Amino acid sequence: MTKQENEERLERLKNIVLSMPEKPGSYQYYDASGTIIYVGKAKNLKRRVSSYFHKEVDRFKTKVLVSKICDITYTVVNTEEDALLLENALIKKYNPRYNVLLKDGKTYPSICITGEEFPRIFKTRNINKRYGQYYGPYSHLGSMYAVLELIRKLYKPRSCRLPLSREGISEGRYKPCLEYHIKNCGAPCAGCQSWEDYQQNIAQAREILKGNTRLLSTAVYEKMMAAAESLRFEEAEALKRQYLLIEQFCAKSEVVSHTINDVDVFCIDDDDAKSNAFINYMHVTNGTINQSFTYEYKRKLEETDAELLLTAITEIRERFQSKAKETIVPFEIGWKMEGTTFFVPQRGDKYHLLELSQMNCRQYRFDRLKQTDKLNPEQKYTRLMKELQEKLHLQKLPYTIELFDNSNISGSDAVAGCVVYKGMKPSKKDYRRYNIKTVTGPDDYASMREVVGRRYRRFAEGYEGDEKDAEQALPDLIITDGGVGQMNIVREVVEGQLGLSIPIAGLAKDDRHRTNELLFGFPPQTVQLKAESELFRLLTQMQDEVHRYAITFHREKRSKHALHSELNDIKGIGPKATEALLKVFKSVKRIKEATLSADGQKEIATVIGGAKGRIIVEYFGGKGS
Repeated sequence: MTKQENEERLERLKNIVLSMPEKPGSYQYYDASGTIIYVGKAKNLKRRVSSYFHKEVDRFKTKVLVSKICDITYTVVNTEEDALLLENALIKKYNPRYNVLLKDGKTYPSICITGEEFPRIFKTRNINKRYGQYYGPYSHLGSMYAVLELIRKLYKPRSCRLPLSREGISEGRYKPCLEYHIKNCGAPCAGCQSWEDYQQNIAQAREILKGNTRLLSTAVYEKMMAAAESLRFEEAEALKRQYLLIEQFCAKSEVVSHTINDVDVFCIDDDDAKSNAFINYMHVTNGTINQSFTYEYKRKLEETDAELLLTAITEIRERFQSKAKETIVPFEIGWKMEGTTFFVPQRGDKYHLLELSQMNCRQYRFDRLKQTDKLNPEQKYTRLMKELQEKLHLQKLPYTIELFDNSNISGSDAVAGCVVYKGMKPSKKDYRRYNIKTVTGPDDYASMREVVGRRYRRFAEGYEGDEKDAEQALPDLIITDGGVGQMNIVREVVEGQLGLSIPIAGLAKDDRHRTNELLFGFPPQTVQLKAESELFRLLTQMQDEVHRYAITFHREKRSKHALHSELNDIKGIGPKATEALLKVFKSVKRIKEATLSADGQKEIATVIGGAKGRIIVEYFGGKGS
């Protein structure tokens, strides 16, 4: 498309927008082929659609969408509720490319009560409302089987597929099966259980499936007491068994409050890349959570949490046929919905419900992340590199990261270590050790200045005139084991002295010597990073690794220094000669004593040879030994 054609297209679309009414409704965008690519909703159609064509729109994905729009249609409705429902219906019908999609490949099971004259109750994944009434779906199979088991024990519904009718039973067409003899069925097929009694049992089973177990428990208890007062003890005993089963089932449920009835709860959480959102839905009846699902939504146009949550509420309430009069949400949404009111709790039982929903959302996100990382471990490290790049606003992916740390005791045996991470994994073949040569005393800043200069000077000098090779060899990020002071020293050397451009970060510790913040920038600023996040834990592991590497080198050097003997200072006497002498004489003192006698001198010559023996004798003789 030429520039002139694009300007004509935009002018035509803006004219359509100018003629749109300032009323609620749904709008549809079409591409060049006439395909619907986006469906939206609005309280004010003209104001909402015109916002897409403002020059200050800075969201990249929205700009891409606008560049593909060739036509706009809209539908005016009476209320905000109608706009939500119409948008939901059109998205389901056309599945537009740029609308958020519910990522849910599972078919959760439901419980069906058939519409037969003697209904059956069973689990199914196929929903066909012509066959009966469905309850669910159930995301947790254990809870579904627990409900089915309770109904089976209480009411013993038939499990056979016989086409039972009252006429057929009266004519004696059927006979009791094994289920009747093992007391799992009341045998309505043979007239052992009346149609009225069977229907009453099914009605009570429906109450359990609706979540009204507390009301049912109270009703059964009242019947039990009434039967006992009327001296119908066998009936009272049967009702008592039912009451205890219902109470046992209720005790296993998550009871939030007996005062909360028929409430929907929604919350939202994002993944680290802000590309997907996880939305949890819970339904509460009589203070008990009887449904809980978490769905994943794929962002298409960088939608806000409020926009995603509103879309999900409309879709999920329709899917579950929820008629809850109150919907608990984590923040104000700004829309009204017919039949329910939005409420943001600040305390109490409803706030506890919202916390439970948020906990389920975070757990689902964590489980999905863990599953993804198991299937593709490399994807985990790539994700963490991208997250670090975004947090620090780096121009390129931090594939190679180098960390430095110093180690000494009161300035003695001062050393430093440099560890290298490639692709967020340690590259041990690239680790380097440094003996501090120019610093006297415990001066960490001077030691860091020396080591960093020695590390990167070769890039500034050795690759002079060949910037491409230098770029490949230099790390993408330097991390210092220290705060602002260490970062400033590294920047002074890298940028000031060597003229290199390498991003520099620092990991600072608190008073208890625990890593508590990531620093970056000039002047250094704290990067917002949760201490429990996966990226922060990995950075802490990197810091621990460079500390381990530097202190191990320091210990090795200190050990060698401690084992140093006077023989090591004698010119012409090497490590092997020293080792041979100490093996025979055990100490330097005994070697000195041996040089005073002719026999001792011969023994020394025998161990290390005549020439080296004379060096030993002359050395200790010259010292007046």
